[in-house]
Amino acid sequence: MPLNRITNIRLWSQQLVKPEFKDPKELVAWMGAVQAQDYRMVRWALGVRLKSGSLKTVEDAFQKGEILRTHVMRPTWHMVTSDDIRWMLKLSSQRIITACNTFAKGNGINISEELYSKANDHFIKVLAGNNHLTKQELGEEMVNSGIISDAEGIGYLLTRAEQEAIVCSGADKGGKATYALLAERAPMAKELPREESIALLARRYFCSHSPASLNDFIWWSGLSATEARQAIGLIDSELIKDKFASQELFVHQLWDKRIKSNEVLHFLPSFDEYLISYKDRTAAMDKEHHPKAFNNYGTFYPVILHNGKIVGNWKKMIKKGDIKCETSFFVDCPDLDKELLEKAECRYRDFYKR
Repeated sequence: MPLNRITNIRLWSQQLVKPEFKDPKELVAWMGAVQAQDYRMVRWALGVRLKSGSLKTVEDAFQKGEILRTHVMRPTWHMVTSDDIRWMLKLSSQRIITACNTFAKGNGINISEELYSKANDHFIKVLAGNNHLTKQELGEEMVNSGIISDAEGIGYLLTRAEQEAIVCSGADKGGKATYALLAERAPMAKELPREESIALLARRYFCSHSPASLNDFIWWSGLSATEARQAIGLIDSELIKDKFASQELFVHQLWDKRIKSNEVLHFLPSFDEYLISYKDRTAAMDKEHHPKAFNNYGTFYPVILHNGKIVGNWKKMIKKGDIKCETSFFVDCPDLDKELLEKAECRYRDFYKR
């Protein structure tokens, strides 16, 4: 498979060319999940993929609970829809619980199962009736109730409660993130049989992230190699196999057509799916430039996407009360039209002003 075909298909599958969705919930469902360490940046990750996205559109969907932020798939934050959260949690919860226990012990924090159980019961009590509370408020509740002596371990208690489908993100309160009861936030969310769940996860991934390899899917989904192979096998009739260098790539049949993109330039946020959702990122950028897009500790920076390739960095600046984007390039782009940069900056600015 030629390199430009890989990047062309990814631009379309990731909704970065001719986006199909106006509704953030529909977009997140299409993507399967959207990595969301930085809530400010993930709002733009959705906005850049919507037909006419605005900050208000994304925030309204979040406030209403149509899209939720929680730890799922891997031990990190993701945006998922209120319809998908339960079956996705069921797939990944035990892995995340094990990883968090290991991390806690490595930091000298030992939390008993009895303490987790007490904390979960108290979360249910204090959050009942759509009483959305911040992490700090919940820490104070736990200390005042005598469940913990200080709020240092509240993050571990909340992550466990997420994995046990007790809490998830609530509506923002005074600009601060909150937690709410999952049963109240997503009452219609359903669990699915495991085989159906892994097949659906694979379908979502390869529809929205094609072309991708088995290792890419393992990395993104957090599934074991055995589970990932099984998931791909369950949707084998929907996938087309091809090769890039020594890799076997899978392309969902949706993209089995001649795909061509016009000039494309986007300011992508940190932790964007265009980079972070693949184990191998060489199709998007040369290895020598990787440190400019992400570091060895898992931090991803805001980057400039030009015709499917990552070519530089950008950062938001406020000048005279107006939003500006300061850019720097690590790849020479002789064909880059200055008007494309201006349009990308304008779209970013409009997202916050609409």
